[in-house]
Amino acid sequence: MTEQQSLFALQDEAVLYFDGGSRGNPGPAGYGFLLERPDGETIVADGHAIGTATNNVAEYRALIAGLQRAREVGIRQLRVFGDSKLVIEQMKGKWRVRAQGLQALHLEAQGLSREFDSVTFEHVRRAGNAEADRLANVAMDEAEGHR
Repeated sequence: MTEQQSLFALQDEAVLYFDGGSRGNPGPAGYGFLLERPDGETIVADGHAIGTATNNVAEYRALIAGLQRAREVGIRQLRVFGDSKLVIEQMKGKWRVRAQGLQALHLEAQGLSREFDSVTFEHVRRAGNAEADRLANVAMDEAEGHR
């Protein structure tokens, strides 16, 4: 097994935590996500300001960015955790996507999730999503012009 194949094998399974938010709803918005190996070792921690958006748009943007990064690093089995009950239940197919502004984002996230061999979505309380929340707040600070 080559070193690259060994790295791939280590990254075959992962856990994704995501969070997005806005200050004002809509307001200055940002997102954060944390991609970890099952043992808790960080693969990627990232966040970005996205300008003015609603909380729900920021949540979906966080999920999409995390799914894209997981795909890029070769993850095949993914457990996704978020504190947005709306996004998690919509991704599970339990709740309809009624807001027109979320429909395209939802479809994009669904398409990305189908690229994995296995993906599950689970709701967690904010305390269980602390690092993604911190990254989202740093991004919102950036969106507001604070550094």
